Amino acid sequence: MKQHSQIKFKRSLLVKFAGFISICLLLVTLMAFGIARMGNDESKYTVIPVTDLKKDSIESVKAFAKVYSVLMSPRCMNCHPKGDIPLQGEDSHLHAMAPKRGTDGKGLYAMKCANCHQLENTQGIHTPPGNPNWHLPPANMKMVFEGKSAHELAKQLINPNLNGHKDMKKLIEHADDGLVLAGWKPAKGYKLPPISHTEFKKAWITWLETGAYAPK
Repeated sequence: MKQHSQIKFKRSLLVKFAGFISICLLLVTLMAFGIARMGNDESKYTVIPVTDLKKDSIESVKAFAKVYSVLMSPRCMNCHPKGDIPLQGEDSHLHAMAPKRGTDGKGLYAMKCANCHQLENTQGIHTPPGNPNWHLPPANMKMVFEGKSAHELAKQLINPNLNGHKDMKKLIEHADDGLVLAGWKPAKGYKLPPISHTEFKKAWITWLETGAYAPK
């Protein structure tokens, strides 16, 4: 009877020890996975799959250099700030009247974008540019350009969770969006983007169709 109790006790210890070892292994695995995730800056990105056979990393990165020059120009970046106040002017300073983004990107309370930004550019030098749909990106999808490196912005642009839920087809179509085109119709006194819209659109599509590679 005593021997049977000892055997039962030893078995209990072995079961507990095996359970302890299993928990330790699980914790080590989870820690290793967590460290790997922290060290991987790309883990937050969901990349749109590119299945086109024309993949060319050199051509793609070269094309994105042109795209990036436009997106970081005041005509684009001023409406893609990291804060909730749009930027203004050639030096991209905070908008003088400090309007806020609002939930839909069209302003907050009585200070709506459309109050000053009319259907067309207002006549006169340094007056508000116009467009029927003038707005910032909405609060739940800010699509920030300001302060982004070429690598960061390229990754952001092909992530549906950060680019306005656009797939490859919608991204290509976006080159002809009304507000994109408005960048090449600035109000008097403001500079054009560094390249023409035709050249931008060609570079944009080339970048996407050759693999949408991000510069290092």
